Amino acid sequence: MSNNDPKTQRIQEALGVLDDLGMPRAQRNERSALCLLALLDLTPDKPWNAATDPLMGITPIMDWARLHYEKPYAPNTRETFRRQTMHQFIQAGLALYNPDQPDRPVNSPNAVYQIEPACLDAPQALGTEEYAMRLANFLAVRGTLVAQQAMPRWMRMVPLWVASGQEVLLSPGHHSALIKALCEEFGPRFIPGGQLVYAGDTGKKWGYCNESLLASLGITMGAHGKMPDVMIYDPDRSWLILAEAVTSHGPVDAKRHQELSELFQDCGAGLVFVSAFPDRRTFNKYQEVISWESEVWIADHPSHLIHFNGVRFLGPYSAG
Repeated sequence: MSNNDPKTQRIQEALGVLDDLGMPRAQRNERSALCLLALLDLTPDKPWNAATDPLMGITPIMDWARLHYEKPYAPNTRETFRRQTMHQFIQAGLALYNPDQPDRPVNSPNAVYQIEPACLDAPQALGTEEYAMRLANFLAVRGTLVAQQAMPRWMRMVPLWVASGQEVLLSPGHHSALIKALCEEFGPRFIPGGQLVYAGDTGKKWGYCNESLLASLGITMGAHGKMPDVMIYDPDRSWLILAEAVTSHGPVDAKRHQELSELFQDCGAGLVFVSAFPDRRTFNKYQEVISWESEVWIADHPSHLIHFNGVRFLGPYSAG
């Protein structure tokens, strides 16, 4: 496409807007310009004052760029769009994340973005005498907007407390809620006096980690993707509980049992394997693959365990 092509010209204009908005050099590129244009639904034939504020996910943004600007991107570049453009748009106050449903889980495929209303005002005036004034107004309040957006994001986090009184924040979603339940409901019931060693997080991957306690148990942290969702140490019995929070995948099946056994083979404590489910309905989907020599805990029946451990627990028990 030549420089006189309306698509090329519009992309160049969008790059100029990003420059005016003070975006870092790494975000002043064609990909980011197309993201801005998509968030404004500004096709090459529309004037800037026709910019709007649709809700758009990453894949729709990429599809929009291909359809309207003949810029195809491979599906495996989704994370580049997300991490190298949209994250920075949010941090700079240019865009909102999930404004229609702020508590949508971090890893939801339905995540959407929207231009910040205060930011929309300036591009709509591009090419007019009002542009400079509107741009100055936005830049003057951008710091406030970033702070305002940070507060509800913090409030939507799931608070988790450990024995030392340190607060741990997990990203919103069912998975994090189950991790929280493991620490606050399962732990006190079945591991009284236990110490939280590790709690994963879908947003940051590392929600909490007591590295000194891990080191004392002879454990060296490996790739976070291999870690169980929750680890709790029982100092009285020298047990290390390795728990997986199962909302959509990932129970302790035979393969995972072996993988965790190998990962923690140098641990000085006895290993206890737990699959945690939010309810019986979810458990029923996976019960056929649960590994022997492991435990099952269901959050909506928090005072009970299901033992997949054979004769270890065979015998009469008192009603109390």
